[in-house]
Amino acid sequence: MIVLYLASMLSRKEKDLEEKFWDNVKLFLQPVGLVAAILVLVFLQPDLGGASILGMVTLVMFFGTGIPFKYGAIAISGIAAVVTSALTILGHFNLSNNISSYKLNRLLAFLHPFKLENMGGSQLVNSYYAINNGGWFGLGLGNSIQKRGYLPEPYTDFILSIITEEIGVLGALVILGLLSVMIIRIFMLGIHATKMYHTLICYGVGTIIFVQTFFNVGGLLGILPITGVTLPFISYGGSSMLVLATGLGMVLNISAQEKRLAHQRLH
Repeated sequence: MIVLYLASMLSRKEKDLEEKFWDNVKLFLQPVGLVAAILVLVFLQPDLGGASILGMVTLVMFFGTGIPFKYGAIAISGIAAVVTSALTILGHFNLSNNISSYKLNRLLAFLHPFKLENMGGSQLVNSYYAINNGGWFGLGLGNSIQKRGYLPEPYTDFILSIITEEIGVLGALVILGLLSVMIIRIFMLGIHATKMYHTLICYGVGTIIFVQTFFNVGGLLGILPITGVTLPFISYGGSSMLVLATGLGMVLNISAQEKRLAHQRLH
Protein backbone atom coordinates (compact mmCIF):
# COMPACT_ATOMS: atom_id res chain seq x y z
CA MET A 1 0.00 0.00 0.00
CA ILE A 2 2.90 2.38 0.70
CA VAL A 3 4.31 1.66 -2.78
CA LEU A 4 0.96 2.43 -4.43
CA TYR A 5 0.39 5.53 -2.29
CA LEU A 6 3.84 7.00 -2.94
CA ALA A 7 3.71 6.16 -6.64
CA SER A 8 0.40 8.01 -6.95
CA MET A 9 1.39 11.04 -4.84
CA LEU A 10 4.90 11.48 -6.22
CA SER A 11 3.98 10.99 -9.88
CA ARG A 12 1.33 13.73 -9.58
CA LYS A 13 3.90 16.12 -8.10
CA GLU A 14 6.57 15.36 -10.72
CA LYS A 15 5.93 18.54 -12.73
CA ASP A 16 5.99 20.70 -9.59
CA LEU A 17 9.57 19.88 -8.61
CA GLU A 18 11.58 23.01 -7.89
CA GLU A 19 15.27 23.80 -7.77
CA LYS A 20 15.01 25.17 -4.24
CA PHE A 21 15.22 22.59 -1.45
CA TRP A 22 12.56 24.05 0.86
CA ASP A 23 10.03 24.26 -1.96
CA ASN A 24 10.41 20.51 -2.50
CA VAL A 25 10.14 19.87 1.26
CA LYS A 26 6.76 21.62 1.32
CA LEU A 27 5.73 19.71 -1.79
CA PHE A 28 6.41 16.31 -0.24
CA LEU A 29 5.41 17.16 3.34
CA GLN A 30 2.16 15.17 3.29
CA PRO A 31 3.49 11.85 1.91
CA VAL A 32 6.65 12.10 4.03
CA GLY A 33 4.65 12.73 7.20
CA LEU A 34 2.27 9.81 6.63
CA VAL A 35 5.00 7.31 5.75
CA ALA A 36 7.18 8.48 8.67
CA ALA A 37 4.28 7.87 11.08
CA ILE A 38 3.81 4.35 9.70
CA LEU A 39 7.56 3.65 10.01
CA VAL A 40 7.56 4.69 13.67
CA LEU A 41 4.56 2.47 14.46
CA VAL A 42 6.13 -0.53 12.72
CA PHE A 43 9.42 0.05 14.54
CA LEU A 44 7.64 0.16 17.92
CA GLN A 45 5.91 -3.20 17.37
CA PRO A 46 8.93 -4.02 17.47
CA ASP A 47 9.73 -4.88 13.84
CA LEU A 48 13.08 -3.41 12.89
CA GLY A 49 13.28 -5.51 9.71
CA GLY A 50 9.88 -4.36 8.46
CA ALA A 51 10.61 -0.73 9.27
CA SER A 52 13.96 -0.93 7.48
CA ILE A 53 12.33 -2.37 4.34
CA LEU A 54 9.68 0.35 4.28
CA GLY A 55 12.35 2.99 4.86
CA MET A 56 14.45 1.76 1.95
CA VAL A 57 11.38 1.58 -0.31
CA THR A 58 10.52 5.19 0.56
CA LEU A 59 14.12 6.32 -0.02
CA VAL A 60 14.39 4.70 -3.47
CA MET A 61 10.98 5.95 -4.61
CA PHE A 62 11.73 9.53 -3.59
CA PHE A 63 15.03 9.46 -5.48
CA GLY A 64 13.17 7.93 -8.42
CA THR A 65 11.16 11.14 -8.87
CA GLY A 66 14.27 12.91 -10.13
CA ILE A 67 14.92 15.23 -7.18
CA PRO A 68 18.59 16.22 -6.81
CA PHE A 69 20.46 13.62 -4.76
CA LYS A 70 21.88 16.14 -2.29
CA TYR A 71 18.41 17.49 -1.49
CA GLY A 72 17.00 14.02 -1.07
CA ALA A 73 19.87 13.04 1.24
CA ILE A 74 19.36 16.16 3.39
CA ALA A 75 15.62 15.56 3.70
CA ILE A 76 15.97 11.87 4.57
CA SER A 77 18.76 12.56 7.05
CA GLY A 78 16.55 15.11 8.75
CA ILE A 79 13.64 12.66 8.99
CA ALA A 80 15.94 9.95 10.36
CA ALA A 81 17.30 12.37 12.98
CA VAL A 82 13.79 13.34 14.10
CA VAL A 83 12.65 9.70 14.36
CA THR A 84 15.81 8.68 16.22
CA SER A 85 15.46 11.58 18.65
CA ALA A 86 11.81 10.74 19.31
CA LEU A 87 12.61 7.10 20.05
CA THR A 88 15.50 8.11 22.32
CA ILE A 89 13.20 10.39 24.32
CA LEU A 90 10.63 7.59 24.62
CA GLY A 91 13.37 5.31 25.91
CA HIS A 92 14.19 7.76 28.72
CA PHE A 93 10.56 7.69 29.81
CA ASN A 94 10.75 3.88 30.22
CA LEU A 95 8.14 3.33 27.53
CA SER A 96 10.26 0.99 25.44
CA ASN A 97 12.61 -0.79 27.82
CA ASN A 98 11.44 -4.18 26.62
CA ILE A 99 12.02 -3.17 23.03
CA SER A 100 15.51 -1.88 23.79
CA SER A 101 16.56 -4.95 25.76
CA TYR A 102 15.19 -7.27 23.09
CA LYS A 103 17.11 -5.48 20.34
CA LEU A 104 20.21 -5.36 22.52
CA ASN A 105 20.09 -9.13 23.06
CA ARG A 106 19.69 -9.75 19.33
CA LEU A 107 22.60 -7.42 18.57
CA LEU A 108 24.88 -9.08 21.14
CA ALA A 109 23.97 -12.53 19.81
CA PHE A 110 24.84 -11.32 16.32
CA LEU A 111 28.22 -10.01 17.46
CA HIS A 112 29.11 -13.05 19.63
CA PRO A 113 26.96 -15.98 18.45
CA PHE A 114 29.16 -18.79 19.82
CA LYS A 115 29.69 -17.15 23.22
CA LEU A 116 25.96 -16.42 23.56
CA GLU A 117 24.66 -19.61 21.93
CA ASN A 118 22.28 -20.25 24.83
CA MET A 119 21.07 -16.63 24.92
CA GLY A 120 19.92 -16.06 21.36
CA GLY A 121 22.87 -17.07 19.23
CA SER A 122 21.80 -20.66 18.54
CA GLN A 123 20.04 -19.85 15.27
CA LEU A 124 23.11 -18.25 13.73
CA VAL A 125 25.43 -20.97 15.05
CA ASN A 126 23.25 -23.74 13.58
CA SER A 127 23.04 -21.77 10.32
CA TYR A 128 26.83 -21.89 10.12
CA TYR A 129 26.77 -25.65 10.80
CA ALA A 130 24.17 -26.20 8.06
CA ILE A 131 26.15 -24.25 5.45
CA ASN A 132 29.36 -26.03 6.47
CA ASN A 133 27.67 -29.46 6.29
CA GLY A 134 26.40 -28.78 2.77
CA GLY A 135 29.70 -27.74 1.26
CA TRP A 136 29.70 -27.08 -2.47
CA PHE A 137 27.26 -29.79 -3.59
CA GLY A 138 25.12 -30.57 -0.53
CA LEU A 139 23.99 -33.71 1.29
CA GLY A 140 21.05 -34.36 -1.04
CA LEU A 141 17.38 -33.32 -0.95
CA GLY A 142 15.76 -34.22 2.36
CA ASN A 143 19.07 -35.13 4.01
CA SER A 144 19.54 -32.00 6.12
CA ILE A 145 20.69 -32.66 9.68
CA GLN A 146 20.11 -29.19 11.13
CA LYS A 147 16.37 -29.09 10.31
CA ARG A 148 15.76 -32.09 12.60
CA GLY A 149 15.48 -30.11 15.81
CA TYR A 150 18.77 -28.17 15.76
CA LEU A 151 17.88 -25.05 13.74
CA PRO A 152 14.62 -23.57 15.13
CA GLU A 153 11.84 -22.89 12.61
CA PRO A 154 14.04 -23.83 9.62
CA TYR A 155 11.29 -23.20 7.05
CA THR A 156 11.02 -19.46 7.80
CA ASP A 157 13.86 -16.92 7.61
CA PHE A 158 16.63 -19.57 7.73
CA ILE A 159 15.31 -21.68 4.87
CA LEU A 160 18.34 -20.85 2.71
CA SER A 161 20.67 -22.41 5.30
CA ILE A 162 18.77 -25.71 4.97
CA ILE A 163 18.70 -25.39 1.18
CA THR A 164 22.48 -24.89 1.20
CA GLU A 165 22.92 -27.96 3.41
CA GLU A 166 20.86 -30.10 1.03
CA ILE A 167 21.87 -28.83 -2.43
CA GLY A 168 25.12 -27.07 -1.58
CA VAL A 169 26.54 -23.59 -2.04
CA LEU A 170 26.27 -23.90 -5.83
CA GLY A 171 22.55 -24.69 -5.60
CA ALA A 172 21.98 -21.73 -3.28
CA LEU A 173 23.88 -19.46 -5.69
CA VAL A 174 21.57 -20.57 -8.51
CA ILE A 175 18.53 -19.56 -6.41
CA LEU A 176 20.06 -16.19 -5.52
CA GLY A 177 21.01 -15.72 -9.18
CA LEU A 178 17.39 -16.23 -10.26
CA LEU A 179 16.19 -13.71 -7.65
CA SER A 180 18.86 -11.28 -8.90
CA VAL A 181 17.68 -11.63 -12.50
CA MET A 182 14.11 -10.93 -11.38
CA ILE A 183 15.14 -7.83 -9.41
CA ILE A 184 17.27 -6.45 -12.28
CA ARG A 185 14.47 -6.97 -14.80
CA ILE A 186 11.99 -5.16 -12.52
CA PHE A 187 14.30 -2.16 -12.16
CA MET A 188 15.07 -2.13 -15.90
CA LEU A 189 11.34 -2.09 -16.63
CA GLY A 190 11.00 0.89 -14.30
CA ILE A 191 13.91 2.72 -15.95
CA HIS A 192 12.41 2.32 -19.43
CA ALA A 193 8.76 2.94 -18.43
CA THR A 194 7.08 5.88 -20.14
CA LYS A 195 4.99 6.92 -17.11
CA MET A 196 6.41 8.05 -13.77
CA TYR A 197 3.64 6.12 -11.99
CA HIS A 198 4.81 2.89 -13.62
CA THR A 199 8.45 3.70 -12.88
CA LEU A 200 7.84 4.26 -9.19
CA ILE A 201 5.80 1.09 -8.74
CA CYS A 202 8.59 -0.95 -10.33
CA TYR A 203 11.18 0.74 -8.12
CA GLY A 204 9.07 0.06 -5.03
CA VAL A 205 8.42 -3.62 -5.76
CA GLY A 206 12.02 -4.22 -6.84
CA THR A 207 13.31 -2.60 -3.66
CA ILE A 208 11.05 -4.77 -1.47
CA ILE A 209 12.37 -7.97 -3.05
CA PHE A 210 16.00 -6.77 -3.03
CA VAL A 211 16.04 -5.57 0.59
CA GLN A 212 14.26 -8.69 1.84
CA THR A 213 16.79 -10.89 0.06
CA PHE A 214 19.71 -8.79 1.29
CA PHE A 215 18.55 -8.83 4.93
CA ASN A 216 17.72 -12.53 4.85
CA VAL A 217 21.02 -13.68 3.33
CA GLY A 218 23.01 -11.21 5.44
CA GLY A 219 21.33 -12.53 8.60
CA LEU A 220 22.00 -16.22 7.99
CA LEU A 221 25.63 -15.48 7.05
CA GLY A 222 26.18 -13.34 10.15
CA ILE A 223 26.88 -10.20 8.12
CA LEU A 224 23.74 -8.41 9.41
CA PRO A 225 21.73 -8.77 12.62
CA ILE A 226 18.90 -11.31 12.38
CA THR A 227 15.66 -9.43 11.68
CA GLY A 228 13.27 -12.27 10.85
CA VAL A 229 12.79 -11.12 7.24
CA THR A 230 11.63 -13.85 4.86
CA LEU A 231 13.46 -14.96 1.72
CA PRO A 232 11.17 -13.83 -1.13
CA PHE A 233 9.00 -16.59 -2.67
CA ILE A 234 10.84 -19.33 -0.74
CA SER A 235 10.33 -18.87 3.01
CA TYR A 236 7.12 -20.26 4.51
CA GLY A 237 4.43 -17.62 5.09
CA GLY A 238 1.11 -16.98 3.35
CA SER A 239 1.03 -13.21 3.87
CA SER A 240 4.57 -12.83 2.51
CA MET A 241 3.73 -14.87 -0.58
CA LEU A 242 0.47 -12.94 -1.12
CA VAL A 243 2.13 -9.52 -0.92
CA LEU A 244 5.07 -10.49 -3.14
CA ALA A 245 2.85 -12.20 -5.71
CA THR A 246 0.59 -9.13 -5.81
CA GLY A 247 3.60 -6.87 -6.32
CA LEU A 248 4.93 -9.08 -9.10
CA GLY A 249 1.47 -9.11 -10.69
CA MET A 250 1.47 -5.30 -10.79
CA VAL A 251 4.91 -5.35 -12.43
CA LEU A 252 3.71 -7.82 -15.09
CA ASN A 253 0.67 -5.62 -15.72
CA ILE A 254 2.95 -2.60 -16.20
CA SER A 255 5.13 -4.64 -18.59
CA ALA A 256 2.06 -5.52 -20.68
CA GLN A 257 0.91 -1.88 -20.75
CA GLU A 258 4.34 -0.64 -21.80
CA LYS A 259 4.47 -3.22 -24.61
CA ARG A 260 1.06 -2.06 -25.87
CA LEU A 261 2.17 1.58 -25.77
CA ALA A 262 5.36 0.72 -27.68
CA HIS A 263 3.31 -1.19 -30.28
CA GLN A 264 0.94 1.77 -30.72
CA ARG A 265 3.85 4.17 -31.25
CA LEU A 266 5.28 1.94 -33.98
CA HIS A 267 1.96 1.84 -35.83
